[in-house]
Amino acid sequence: MDRYICYTIEENYDGKKIESFMRNEMKASARLIRGLKHLPDGITVNGVHARTIDILHKGDILGFHLSEKDDFEYAEPVKMSLEILYEDDDLLIVNKPAGLANHPSHNHQGDTLANAVSYHLSEKGKTGTFRSVGRLDKGTSGIVVCALNKFSAAKLSGRIYKEYYAVCDGIYEGEGVIDRPIYRPDPIITKRVVDERGEKAITQWRALKSKNGRTLLRIHLLTGRTHQIRVHFASTGTPLTGDSMYGIKSDMISHQALHCAYIRLNHPVTEKEIEIECPMPEDMEKLIK
Repeated sequence: MDRYICYTIEENYDGKKIESFMRNEMKASARLIRGLKHLPDGITVNGVHARTIDILHKGDILGFHLSEKDDFEYAEPVKMSLEILYEDDDLLIVNKPAGLANHPSHNHQGDTLANAVSYHLSEKGKTGTFRSVGRLDKGTSGIVVCALNKFSAAKLSGRIYKEYYAVCDGIYEGEGVIDRPIYRPDPIITKRVVDERGEKAITQWRALKSKNGRTLLRIHLLTGRTHQIRVHFASTGTPLTGDSMYGIKSDMISHQALHCAYIRLNHPVTEKEIEIECPMPEDMEKLIK
């Protein structure tokens, strides 16, 4: 889906190069800047083609044409239920159910969130490459932010605040931090472990409620390692309920009890703050009732 974005230049960028605005104000990546430079109408000032080295003046209308023509990884549109939490020309934010994979893979063709998003966009006469800004494991439910163009994806990367609900097999009280490095022993196998050879990983947690030997936790990640929450709580002897990879299966829930419940971000174009809360699913609620 092509997108045209325009900015009115204010006094603080008067006399500065377009590239300065793109890097400092837009937070555009080097790759995005290169792509825009190679499009005839990729960068314009007052409707006329411009170069990144051109000088801006107060009141100029600086425009960008974000084209998807170079993208080729379109997922096949497949009709399926999609709970939309927010949508505009730049973002699509959805509540992903547990059991739904994010992207097509060898084991998942036509049954992923990417397929559902592709169908939703096609129903509106739009196309676009699926770009989830921070993925959720197949067995994890909750909020997924989908960027609808390259600029939005680059602008939001690493800039979304998230909180999770998790239910673990064990009793916690108060709040705390798990600071343990996470390592991948086998590059072919997804499973991770806590190991000094790994990358730094920090998880903040707060206990909300304990019941039947389990604790409901509210969690925020200070780092974003694969399986971080699951690995950290398994490493303390309290794996997430239902996590068959890092703990044991449960008769009460078919997947790990983990849900992305809250996000906060600044809109990539308008800079307006967006907050979204997504209630915990019923199968997780039952664990601590």
